[in-house]
Amino acid sequence: MAGQDVFDLARHVAASAATARLPRAGGKRFETVFRHGSLQVEIFAPRGRDTQRPHDRDEVYVVLRGAGAFVNGTQRFAFRAGDVLFAAAGEVHWFEDFSEDFFTWVLFYGPEGGEKAATAPPPAGGAAK
Repeated sequence: MAGQDVFDLARHVAASAATARLPRAGGKRFETVFRHGSLQVEIFAPRGRDTQRPHDRDEVYVVLRGAGAFVNGTQRFAFRAGDVLFAAAGEVHWFEDFSEDFFTWVLFYGPEGGEKAATAPPPAGGAAK
């Protein structure tokens, strides 16, 4: 449809099709595969080293394949296929010691600054205006 984003028409994104869109050598190791409202879904497959930086929105990872460690601030979690991981907007996080077959969905959602920031109570000493 003219003027409509192709992402808005999708109702199914196969992992095999998403991973096939990633470059085989060099280049970026993520690809946006779906958008709807504030939701943006990417496929992510770092190779060698994960160099990502904190993002401006909350994000959820759903691990498709592989295993490794997820570092979030001072915490470190072992992960494997099927696990769900969360990083709040602005949190320093990365994957390390991951297997060569590591692929994960990344779901970005909510407002810039994250949902917690958007729903934070007004500062002490005054009412919100």
